[in-house]
Amino acid sequence: MGGLFISFEGIDGAGKSTHIEGLAQAFRAQGRAVTLTREPGGTALAEKLRIMVLNDAMDAMTEALLVFAARRDHLQQRIEPALARGDVVLCDRFTDATFAYQGGGRGFDLQMLLILEQWVQTVQELGADFIRQPDLTVWFDLPAEIAAQRLTGARVPDKFEAQPLEFFRRVSDGYLNRMLACPSRFARIDADNTRDAVWRDVLQAVQARGWLA
Repeated sequence: MGGLFISFEGIDGAGKSTHIEGLAQAFRAQGRAVTLTREPGGTALAEKLRIMVLNDAMDAMTEALLVFAARRDHLQQRIEPALARGDVVLCDRFTDATFAYQGGGRGFDLQMLLILEQWVQTVQELGADFIRQPDLTVWFDLPAEIAAQRLTGARVPDKFEAQPLEFFRRVSDGYLNRMLACPSRFARIDADNTRDAVWRDVLQAVQARGWLA
């Protein structure tokens, strides 16, 4: 079987990370090898950059450049080799998060992000160049107010989690705009629901594409 690339997206507190392991177990139960990873991060270098992005003060351009630098290493060192082996790659956030957080939340130039996306994510397969994107993006859509309630007291917030509600409203709008630009790639999940209901929706989104029985 060929490799599959599935990303999980949503604002902090949406609950996406809860269901990644469940989906990994479902694929493994059907004999698939699974690579679980995250962004920023996924490699030794990218994890170092993650710490800087989540904690150090910097402008939006610096954030975007560091995130894309981490993504390039992640693609080269982990994602592309896993897909070449035929693995199912489940990634906690990918480029849509950059458009949502740095583009929507920070207000960074979306055209510049598109250029960086093209530069960083261009890979070669079967002798042709194309921009690597997930085969499916599962977007956990949750109102910012509810996400904030879920995060209260959960852990010490990083610099993004500590942002005001209006920031997360802009982030949600950023995700919506990405979905509208490529609706066939997205599965929009109502994250303001019970854990079991959200899991059923996630499973159904994957089953609808014929990837799980």
